[in-house]
Amino acid sequence: MKNLISAFSALVAVGLMVTSADAANLVLYTSQPNEDAQATVDGFMAANPDIKVDWVRDGTPKIMAKLMAEIEAGNPAADLLLIADTVTLQRMKEAGQLMAYRSPEAANYDASLYDADGAYYSTKLITTGIMYNTAAAMKPTSWADLAKPEAKGLVAMPSPLTSGAALIHAQTLAGVPSLGWDYYKALQANGAVAAGGNGAVLKSVASGEKAYGVVVDYMPIREKAKGAPVEFVFPTEGVSAVTEPVAILSTSKNAEAAKKFVDYVLSEKGQEGFLKLGYIPARNGMPVPEGFPARDTIKVLPIDAAAALKATEDDLKTFSGIFGTN
Repeated sequence: MKNLISAFSALVAVGLMVTSADAANLVLYTSQPNEDAQATVDGFMAANPDIKVDWVRDGTPKIMAKLMAEIEAGNPAADLLLIADTVTLQRMKEAGQLMAYRSPEAANYDASLYDADGAYYSTKLITTGIMYNTAAAMKPTSWADLAKPEAKGLVAMPSPLTSGAALIHAQTLAGVPSLGWDYYKALQANGAVAAGGNGAVLKSVASGEKAYGVVVDYMPIREKAKGAPVEFVFPTEGVSAVTEPVAILSTSKNAEAAKKFVDYVLSEKGQEGFLKLGYIPARNGMPVPEGFPARDTIKVLPIDAAAALKATEDDLKTFSGIFGTN
């Protein structure tokens, strides 16, 4: 009996050693809000209990500055990125900083939502539209409304120098013939303020400090559900969208575990997690969150990631020339 117990104990010990050896620690750099990042990581770790994920969160420009400094120093800490936009990841792809991984989950996504070489995959659709305080005199329906006299001095928007989504938004609208950079000049002349990120815009409009805001969709829709005096509008001209893509760094020391993370966030279960958080899933055949119109009624304006990447420096200079460097 003692021999049997000893043998069993040895097997258990070996099993624990194997589990410990097989366990992986991943580091995720993300621009998701803190509670969303935690929920995403918790969902993944529940499905993959042998993998631990630590995460670092900041706005896309700041998290990328941190990562680029680490890459320059030859010691990037991150295994994975889950950040605002495909343009940033296109830059990294062209620099050879992302791992090509062809996820089997890609079959459930429109080809336009992921890189053909598997360098990055969109996880959700986050559109930028107009929010307004319900006490506002004008109820906007189009982008053009924000440049009208009724909105003079009453518009807040995030700065592309601070927000990745705001940069994509500016580049998208700049490519619409009826809007373009002239539209931004009209907004500036009408007293619109461009500073900070989306959170600051939400606070400004919800508090009544400003009547109108340019902001990502889920923020005011969430706050309205909590009782805030705000509404969100998908403008008639269409909306820009960031897709919060996920990517694996080419320097990842835990590539197999990182691939499991990519597969998870693209899977039906992972997409259901984003849906519960109030986002439009990128995966085909998924419903939309409460408070959103049907997905096929939302007109998403196109943007070419490679072209936007090439124009980024000039576009930032153009925006700064109009609004200053906030």
